[in-house]
This record gives sequence, structure tokens and C-alpha cells, in this order.
Amino acid sequence: MTKKKPSAAARLIAPVRSRIALACVVQAVGAAAGMAPFIAVVEITRALLDGEDTAHALSIAWLAAAAVAVKLICMMASGGITHFADAELQMTIRRGVAARLRRVPLSWFSSRTAGSLKKAMQDDVIAMHDLVGHAYTSITAAIAAPLVALLYLAWTNVLLVPIALIPVLVGVVLFAQQMHGYGGNMDHYEAALSDVNAAAVEYASGIAMIKTFSGSDQAFSRFQEQTERFVSFFWNWVAGLLKIAALTDIVLSPLFSVTLASGFGLLLTVTGHITGVEALALLVMAPALTAPFLALSFAQQGIMLARRAADRLTALLDTPILETGTAMARPADTTIRFENVHATYDGARDVLRDITLTLTPGSYTALVGPSGSGKTTLAKLLPRFLDPSQGEISLGGIALPQIDPEHLYGQVGFVFQDVQMVRASLAQNLTLGTLGADHAMIEEAARTARIHDRIMELPDGYDTIVGQGASLSGGEAQRVTIARALLADRPILILDEALAFADAETSHALRAALKTWAGQRTLLIVAHDLRNITDADQICVMENGAIVARGRHEVLLETSPLYAAMWNAGAMESTK
Repeated sequence: MTKKKPSAAARLIAPVRSRIALACVVQAVGAAAGMAPFIAVVEITRALLDGEDTAHALSIAWLAAAAVAVKLICMMASGGITHFADAELQMTIRRGVAARLRRVPLSWFSSRTAGSLKKAMQDDVIAMHDLVGHAYTSITAAIAAPLVALLYLAWTNVLLVPIALIPVLVGVVLFAQQMHGYGGNMDHYEAALSDVNAAAVEYASGIAMIKTFSGSDQAFSRFQEQTERFVSFFWNWVAGLLKIAALTDIVLSPLFSVTLASGFGLLLTVTGHITGVEALALLVMAPALTAPFLALSFAQQGIMLARRAADRLTALLDTPILETGTAMARPADTTIRFENVHATYDGARDVLRDITLTLTPGSYTALVGPSGSGKTTLAKLLPRFLDPSQGEISLGGIALPQIDPEHLYGQVGFVFQDVQMVRASLAQNLTLGTLGADHAMIEEAARTARIHDRIMELPDGYDTIVGQGASLSGGEAQRVTIARALLADRPILILDEALAFADAETSHALRAALKTWAGQRTLLIVAHDLRNITDADQICVMENGAIVARGRHEVLLETSPLYAAMWNAGAMESTK
């Protein structure tokens, strides 16, 4: 028989399970002590009716007061234990996620937004608070207090137990009916709400273009349709629960318990089955059985949301990582070899086929070809945005998986089409990945990338915060990332359409700067405009995921019909 796999929530809270158990024990003691004042009311009444001296009644009252103090101490201690455990767990989870994300393929980030990562590392982690900080101790209190009440009623008169349990049993049945299908409906709810959010973002982000081409009424219709669908689903779900939810709340309410206990207590007292003190015990203890269940019903959604958050967090913590060898070797030089490399995305068809290519130190290689030919994918293999499905890529004679990732990224710099800038000053953006760069070095890199003059036009110059005082165009942001790569001064630099947003004059200046800067560095450039790569040492022409021709510009014009056609098309475009 196979051992049952622990749930995602159980797996996450494993490091603090012992402290949660301790908090539950303390909470149980506090919940039991909290019943003392109710018991004291009955016992003081019994003592006074039996003609005992007031000193005995007073001693019971003092014991009840002491029990209240114990309850308060236990509540604070239990809450402190779980909340300190929760703070430690949140730190552990965030560190675990951060450590995992340091080892995942870089392509993993390309398919996920900053918002989704924020939800995981902040919202989902915070959602675990209800589970760790409150859920288990609430369940403990919901068991301990009614159990003490039932034991006291059984000690007083066993006939009182089934009467006190009537609201509880009816309420539990009603609550189970209310929660039937909750999980599936919650999935539908989250999916419908996600569709509404997506439609809202789509409408808001493209409002100018939408109004220009299709009119606001038509553009708004998709958002309105998704909203109406969400409202319709939510109302149908909730409407079917209103009656049973209201009935459940009534049955589990203290007022209903007191009313029921009063009626049965009076009837049994009149018929002589119980005494007046026993009727009082039933009246006092009955609400103690239902109140915890009502509190749990209110917390149910928070507990389920925490469990869903745990599912997402464990999925994130289980994200496949880059494979690395046990012995991390260091390359002898910066010679790059692609040997019979194939690559796929998610196991689908090959996007690269049988790539064999060598980049010698200090060489300048360009990748050209139609859209979808595999240029960017090939460039992303070197910094291990993804790994080949077949074949091998080596640096300095060592396969990439055998190289320490930190050392690999210390050798390879890259600038891709998707510009990445953080919400910090431009100086901080420029020095990402570079330690100890002074202002003179930063300014020199910015001048080389032809972005210094634009930065100086901003209110705070290099201290301008991106997203606040900085309003950079796509081309300007691209030049900031080029300057960042130049400042990092890696031996290998990969540029993917890095000059795509530059005007002709800037593009020419950048090409000249890169050529001068390159020196003994290795350049791999993905280019669309062939005018930018005519001086490359080797140009690889790609089509359908394969290299179909290679050589210098002049040779390819004579030997590659595809390259010649692309060159002629570019020449015609430039004359328009």
C-alpha cells in the first residue's frame, strides 16, 4: 500500500508543525478554562440554593476569575506562538521561492509577468497566514470548549446531552449541504474573475487604438460581456445558497440554542425529569456548543483560499531547474561551439534543427533570416534561457550544464528585444550586475551607447527614478540596456535586435562604437536590418530552424538567394 502524499499545505507548514501543535495545546487549555465562568454560574446557584455558606460560592467565583486569567494568558501565548511561526514560515517560503527562481531557466521568466510573481511571493504567502496563525487554533477551540460543555452536562444529568446537541447536529448537516460543490464553484469563480480582469486590462491598455479603429461601444462590449457573465454566475451560485446559509446561521446562533434550551428545560423541569439547577446548566451551556461552529463557518473561505495559495506556492517551489553538474568546471577560454543542436519549446516540434556553429574569441557573428526562423532561440541557448533537446553547447571546451551558472553569467552579457528595467535610478539600472563602477565609468558606457545626452535632459540626470521622473522611449530604454551590457564588460555579448529602435544616425554611431568596443570580445548579434551587420566576420542565414548559409556579406550576396533577397528588400525599403 503506497503512502498517501501530504497535501501542499501540510508540506509547506512542516517546518513549524511542532510549534502549531504546541499552540493548539495551549489553546485547548485556554478554551477549557474559558468554560469555567459558565460552570461557575450554575455551581454558585447550586451552592446558594442548597443553603451553603456564601464563602463556598465566593471561592467558586474566585476560581472562575482565575480561569478567565488563564484563558487570557493562553490566548495571548497561543496567538504569539502561531504568529511568530507564521512570520518565520513566510520568510522561509519567500527565501525558498527566491532560491528556486535563481536556478530556473531564464525562459521561465519570459512567460510570466511581474504581477504573477508578486502574487506568489506576496499575496499567496500572506494568504497562508489564516492557516498558520488562526485556523488550527480555531479548530482546537471549537473542539475543546464544546467537549468541556458536554462533559459538564453529562456529569450534571446525561439527559441534557442530546438536547444540547440538537442545534449542533442540525447545523452541521445544513452546513455540509451549503458547502457541497464549493470547490468546483470556487474554481469557476476565480476563472470568471480572471476573465473580467483580463478584459478590463485589454480595454484600458488599448483604449486609444480601439477608439480610433472600432469605436468605444464595440471595444467595451467584451469587457461588459465578461462582467455580465461573472455577475450571472456569481448570483446563480449565491442565490442557491441564501436560504440554506440563513437557516444554518439561525440554527447555530446562540439565540436559537437558548430558546431551544429554555423550552426543553422548562418542559423537563415541570415534568420532574430535571431540577431547576440542571435546567440552568442546559440554558448556560447550550450556546457554548454552537458558537465555535459558527465562527468556523465564517473562517471557512479563508482556510480554503490558504490551501489554494499553498497549491500554487508548492507548484512554484517545484518549478524545474537548470541541470548542473556535480563538479563545476571553469572554461579555458571563450570559444563557443554548438554541435548538432536541436531545441524545442515544451516538447513540441523542433524550433532549431542540427545547428553546428563555432564562435571564436573576439569574433563577430550575425544571425539573420525571416521571422520565426529561430534566430532569437539560438541566441538564447548560450545564456541558458533554455537547454537543447539534443546536441551540446560548450564554452571553452566545457558543456554549459557543467559550468557554474554564476560563472557563466559572468562571461555572457545579453541585450534582448524585451527591455528590462527596474524601478530604481538610471545609475542603478546601468550598474545592475556590475560592482564598483564609479560615475565616470557609468558615463563612459552611456556615451558609448549614445544615451548620455538624453539622461542629462532628465530632471535628476543619472539619479532619475525609472517610472517616476524618467520617460524613455523604446529605443532610449534599449540604449540604456546596451550601456548596461557594455559597463558589465563581459567577454561575450549577445544582442538581439538591439538597434531595431534606433534611427539611422544613432544606429550608425552604435555600430561604430560596438565595433571599437568589441576588440577581443565575442559578439553574437541577431539582426533584422542587414545594413547593421555587413562588417561581421561571419553571417549565418537561418530558415525554418536551420542554418542554410554562412559566410561574409560579400560572399553571401553571391551564394545565398535568401540573403540576397533580404538585402534587396531592405535596400528597397530604405529608399522609400
